[in-house]
Amino acid sequence: MKIATWNVNSIKARLPNVLQWLQQEQPDIACLQELKCVDDAFPVTEIEDLGYNIAVHGQKTYNGVAILSKRPFDEVSNGLPGDESDEQARYVEASLSTPGGALRVASIYLPNGNPVDTAKYDYKLAWMERLTEHAKTLLTYEEPLVLAGDYNVIIDEQDVHDPDAWRGDALFRPQTAERFQSLVNLGLTNSFKACNAQGNLYSFWDYQAGAWPKDNGILIDHLLLSPQAADKLRSSQIDKFTRGWERPSDHVPVWIDLDMG
Repeated sequence: MKIATWNVNSIKARLPNVLQWLQQEQPDIACLQELKCVDDAFPVTEIEDLGYNIAVHGQKTYNGVAILSKRPFDEVSNGLPGDESDEQARYVEASLSTPGGALRVASIYLPNGNPVDTAKYDYKLAWMERLTEHAKTLLTYEEPLVLAGDYNVIIDEQDVHDPDAWRGDALFRPQTAERFQSLVNLGLTNSFKACNAQGNLYSFWDYQAGAWPKDNGILIDHLLLSPQAADKLRSSQIDKFTRGWERPSDHVPVWIDLDMG
C-alpha cells in the first residue's frame, strides 16, 4: 500500500499537478497539506473521479489538510485534541480497513513558528506537545498508524543544504528538535530515514534565490510509523520530479510502501 504526504501550497493553484501526480503515481492514500481553502471549495468532483474518497478539514486562505483514500473511511476526525480554542485547520485523522487489518492515518500541517520571538513560536511548541500527547493515545490502540505531513522541522544538519543559514530559524532551533525527538521517542519510526541513510535528500525548495536549480533544499516532510506499521515498511522515496513541473508547489511528495496484505 502506497501512502504519500504532500504540502501542495494551495490546492486551487496546484490542482493540475495534483491530478497528474495522482493519475501517474497512483497512491492508495495521499495526505495533503496547506490546501488554503474551505471545505466547500475543495475540488471534490475532480478527485473523486480518480477513485478517491476524501476527508478534508479546510480553512479560508490558510492551512487546511486532507486525506485521499482509494478505500472508504471507517471514521474521520478533524482537529488536534488538547485545545478547543484552536481554530487552525492543521490535523485530520482517519481509520480504514485493509486486507491486512485496520490502518489509521493522519495528515499533519505543523506550524511554521516564525518569527521565533513572537507568539507564533510558542504556538508551534505547544502544538507539538499536543501532538505528542495525542500520539500517546493513538499508540495504545496497537494498530498500524501513519502520522504523515509537513512537520516544519529540520531534524539534523544532513537535512539542510546550509545549516548555518537556518540556525536561528524556528524550523531548526534546539527546542524544535527536542519536541520532535520527544514525539519520535514514543516508539515511532521515521520511515524515510529508516530507508535512506544518506543525507542531502530534500522535500522542500524555496521559490527564491534559485533554491531549486541549486538544490538548496531542506527535508521537513515525514511519515512517522507506529511499531505495527514499521514492521510492514518496505520502502520510502521522494517524488522530487514534481518540483520541476510548471507552477509547482515548493514541497514534493514523500511516500512509503507498506505491506498491508
